[in-house]
Amino acid sequence: MNNSTCLILLVCLILVFLPLSHCSRAAKILQMEVDLIDQTCKVTPNYDLCVSSLKSDPRSAYADVAGLGLIIVNVATVKATDVVNKIEELLKQNPAEKPLKYCTRYYRKVLEADIPEASHGFRSDNPKFAEEGMIGATGEAESCESSFSGKSPLTDMNKGFQDVSNIAAAIAKILI
Repeated sequence: MNNSTCLILLVCLILVFLPLSHCSRAAKILQMEVDLIDQTCKVTPNYDLCVSSLKSDPRSAYADVAGLGLIIVNVATVKATDVVNKIEELLKQNPAEKPLKYCTRYYRKVLEADIPEASHGFRSDNPKFAEEGMIGATGEAESCESSFSGKSPLTDMNKGFQDVSNIAAAIAKILI
């Protein structure tokens, strides 16, 4: 074979096997993502909710543990905002209901102090702040719930928020 034939054959072989190496690399990255999510969620109080929350966010594919914590804090932010919206809706129906007014204050603190503290803690490599912020957020939801005598109209939402907040606090604890 002459040199040009060998060169053409070499180029063809590279073109055939190059995509396979990219597939292999992508599979390895995907497996690393699944492993990190699995390992992280195993130390949280709600494995299934943790996994489903993280896998539903495409950023988790490239996140480290702190990044996974931030993703869960974002989920908590959405849930807290949903609770505030529900409270406002209920207050339109019954503006004098004191427990709802208390809950407004509790969830405003969650959104204005606790969640920003947690986000900052995860972003600034200070996981203790992240843990404290999410523990505080859980306490605010508990206070909201206990301001009612008996079951509140927010029980399920408060529980959902607390579950996600506890996951975020557990992820922060991994980093401490």
